[in-house]
Amino acid sequence: MKIAIVLYPGFTALDVVGPYEVLGRLPGAEVVFVAEEPGLVLNDQGSLSIQAVAKLEDMSHPDVVVIGGGPGQLDQMSDGPLHRWLRQVDQTTQWTMSVCTGSLILAAAGLLQNRRATTYWLQLEELRKFGAIPTDERVVTDGKYLIGAGVSAGIDAALTLASKIVGDDGAQALQLIIEYDPQPPFDAGSESKAPRSVVEDAKRQLLGS
Repeated sequence: MKIAIVLYPGFTALDVVGPYEVLGRLPGAEVVFVAEEPGLVLNDQGSLSIQAVAKLEDMSHPDVVVIGGGPGQLDQMSDGPLHRWLRQVDQTTQWTMSVCTGSLILAAAGLLQNRRATTYWLQLEELRKFGAIPTDERVVTDGKYLIGAGVSAGIDAALTLASKIVGDDGAQALQLIIEYDPQPPFDAGSESKAPRSVVEDAKRQLLGS
């Protein structure tokens, strides 16, 4: 099974590394990081790079596509090589998965028309502009499209996808292998749960206001 994980400048690391840790352990999986040009691709914090080993066009028939989000997503919304590649490979993929604002790239490429989808909490309503149906669920499955909400939801989405490929027992084995047993010290991981003061502080940090 060929799994293409898309990189672009300004990606959020956990959006792609979380799914990599899960999906890369599937039996027979071949994971390839791809980008418009091969080489090191710098993340949104400017302190981590991941090597894209192949151009987009070098991976013409992946079984699974994964695209993450991050501030760099804003530069990937215009129709161009990435959108054309997504539409091309989507014709033959078994599964197309996104994490965080990666779903906005899929939507802008025309792949989520009239489909349920989610994204980062601050950007949820942006999905409507591209004909998608926003939902605040952590993981959304609509046909072959499997969409995770913000950042850490990529692990949940990848485990959900793994269960569809190798069954629930196989996915649970992967969960145990990576010891994914989240017990956060705070219950502030969604806008609906976080105290209002925390939500406003997060918005100030993210939006600079």
